[in-house]
Amino acid sequence: MHGYHCEYCQDTVRARVVKRGAFRHKTQFVILEDMTTGICDTCGNRYYSADLVRSVHDIATGAGTGSVWFFLILMFL
Repeated sequence: MHGYHCEYCQDTVRARVVKRGAFRHKTQFVILEDMTTGICDTCGNRYYSADLVRSVHDIATGAGTGSVWFFLILMFL
């Protein structure tokens, strides 16, 4: 997930470990820590692997089977 060009600015995307990332899934947020993601050197756009996106979905829907620590923050509208 690194070494390719950003779709917005054409600079290089590199893999980096992000301390904490929040993902919105329907009416809640999933917060993951120490995840590897692709980040553009210039504009900062983030690129997520399909495995990471699937993990977020599994955690949010309760379908995950692994031992993953997570927090669900419900949004009250």
